[in-house]
Amino acid sequence: MSWIAHRYLLLRGWRFLGERPAGPKAIVVAAPHTSNWDFLVFLAVARHFKINIGFLGKASLFKGPLGVLMRRWGGVPVDRSRANALVASVEDHYRAEDEALLVITPEGTRGKAKVWKSGFWRIADALDVPVVMGFVDRASKTTGFGPTRKIDGDPHAWMDAAREFYADKHGFKPSRRGPVILESESTA
Repeated sequence: MSWIAHRYLLLRGWRFLGERPAGPKAIVVAAPHTSNWDFLVFLAVARHFKINIGFLGKASLFKGPLGVLMRRWGGVPVDRSRANALVASVEDHYRAEDEALLVITPEGTRGKAKVWKSGFWRIADALDVPVVMGFVDRASKTTGFGPTRKIDGDPHAWMDAAREFYADKHGFKPSRRGPVILESESTA
């Protein structure tokens, strides 16, 4: 499937930008997340950069025959009703791995989210791994990886850099793109 997605994007004139994440472990933020097409782009990016990536997906996607494929492609099911349990289970899973690049869509939905959920930075901070800014931008037909930064206990500086980086990235459906605001920033 990743080969098909990769070839399709290349044939449609897409370009892959950035560099493969340097370290063996990182959290990859995939934004903006505005369409189901984002998943195929994710597979194409993994193929292009020759990396194995895991991703979080809602638990309902992991039922039946689709669940077998989702796990094969690196999926980790998420019970979205238990946010605190998610961080702990992801921590346990990724501490046990020698190499682990975990893709997380901080918007948590393909619809227009008001804020980014904080799980990505809480996981990165707990595991002491950097966060890579992954992106998709249909307008420029580009996808790939942007800057890599550590959160170091304070996500606000990271979010300032993310706002600057994602300012011109609009996803497949720009009308569904929400602001780059961490949920803790929206309550401050």
